[in-house]
Amino acid sequence: MSSEEQAPRSVLPYPPIHEDAPFVVLSDWDGTITDKDSNDFLVDNLGFGFDKRRELNLECLSGRMTFRDSFREMLESVHHPFEECKEELKKNIKLDPGFVAFYTWCKSKNIPFVIVSSGMAPNIRGVLSTLLPGPDSEKIEIIANEVNFTDPEKKGEKWEIIYRHPDSGFGHDKSQAILPYRKLNHKPTLFFCGDGVSDLSAAKHADLLFAKVIANGHSDLKTFCEREKIPHVPFRDFNKVLEKVKEVVEGKSVEQVFKEEGN
Repeated sequence: MSSEEQAPRSVLPYPPIHEDAPFVVLSDWDGTITDKDSNDFLVDNLGFGFDKRRELNLECLSGRMTFRDSFREMLESVHHPFEECKEELKKNIKLDPGFVAFYTWCKSKNIPFVIVSSGMAPNIRGVLSTLLPGPDSEKIEIIANEVNFTDPEKKGEKWEIIYRHPDSGFGHDKSQAILPYRKLNHKPTLFFCGDGVSDLSAAKHADLLFAKVIANGHSDLKTFCEREKIPHVPFRDFNKVLEKVKEVVEGKSVEQVFKEEGN
């Protein structure tokens, strides 16, 4: 069955792809661009807490529950107005120390940068509004889930997640953000940055995959890649991503980068 036949129904629009770009960077948001997972932060501090969240994480990892259903249950435990949640994230979530420099460099080279997230776009924009200079927080491209205000006044006193792909167990199948680039005649070089197994559906379609490693050396995506023999470049912050992307843009082959990184 082809990818087109398998493509899940999307209830949210996609931005147009960058058809003429020779290079495109796509990246996960939570735990990759940010210093911590914003959804975990909400659930741990404003919802039913770490222990119950971890229990659902393990259900998901074991295959007994889909990410879509476990994540919805976590968010339903957060009984706070949406704007209050967003303000908590704006106060507590920071960016990877090398991200702004990397994003600024991409802009200077006209290399499209796309955030591909299982979170909700308004929260991502809210955090970016405090951390990215100038109008970039509104301009940066985000493909994510959305939010629906369910209180009668539609003020967000009560709210729920709108999954981009409600029929998919992922809620948002990230591969659908990257596959259209694979159909272009000029075959752009695709870079993808991620940190978890949920990123793999998109990551396996990238030419050069970067796997985020946290301070204690842990990375679900790196562990999975090593087990499945998937070539990847581990990174602790976006300074390493900038170094390697710059090398490829300046003419080094992806194969050479992988070789130098021990793949």
